[in-house]
Amino acid sequence: MLTLQDVHKRYGSITALDGLSLEIRRGEIFGLLGPNGAGKTTTVNVAVGLLAPDRGSVSIAGLGSPRAPAARRRMGVAPQALALYETLSGEQNLRFFGRIYGLAGRKLAERVDWALDFVALAERRRDAVRTYSGGMKRRLNLAAALIHDPELILLDEPTAGVDPQSRNSIYENILALKRQGRTILYTTHYIEEAERMCDRVAVMDRGKVLALDSVPGLLAAHGARAVLVAEVSGETVRVETDDPMAELQRLAASGPLGRFRVEHATLEQVFLNLTGRELRD
Repeated sequence: MLTLQDVHKRYGSITALDGLSLEIRRGEIFGLLGPNGAGKTTTVNVAVGLLAPDRGSVSIAGLGSPRAPAARRRMGVAPQALALYETLSGEQNLRFFGRIYGLAGRKLAERVDWALDFVALAERRRDAVRTYSGGMKRRLNLAAALIHDPELILLDEPTAGVDPQSRNSIYENILALKRQGRTILYTTHYIEEAERMCDRVAVMDRGKVLALDSVPGLLAAHGARAVLVAEVSGETVRVETDDPMAELQRLAASGPLGRFRVEHATLEQVFLNLTGRELRD
């Protein structure tokens, strides 16, 4: 559905994308996980044609460049920076964006109604966006990306700065879109989001993909070994092991066994192993 091949992008002396290659499959939620400055937003901007790559190519659904009108009609974008007109109502925003995509008349009215219902904003449709909470604005931002019923949806940090209720609502919206067969590119630095939402995840940093797989695949390839934590003869021991049950039996034979637990590898460990632990500003 979306292919980026050997894409390079620089801003002066800063390399934002350094030979990035990705292939997003139809119908999947594909996560881009990376720290601040990893190149996630630049990837989205190149993918939708807002930025031209210095080198490399981007193709949408076999239709060629995202700058081609036929390709642009197939995709919707919810940018990290809210793309809304605060003096207009929620309904007026959606009607405006719908008209940009060529919707009119009954079709436009139907899509506006659907989008407002989908993001649970129908009751606030006539209120100015400036009166919306942060979570409501994020949900309307998503609705604007969906107004023309796109097949490919690009979401750049779609839950940034929202309350837990709105975040959970957005999660449910995205999973509903997947069930409808939509393809979703989802950028985030929230590890729990990637773990919960994505079929495959690319961990990227400094404009490159460091690893790409399903979450279980990433854990197997880049996570730490399991750690068995057990009380043996009144003392707590920690043992790294590939076979926690066999290790537990060995410990039980060595003395009285109390409480025990197994700590498995996490996506956070994979993320830190690949991108490092230094602070990013």
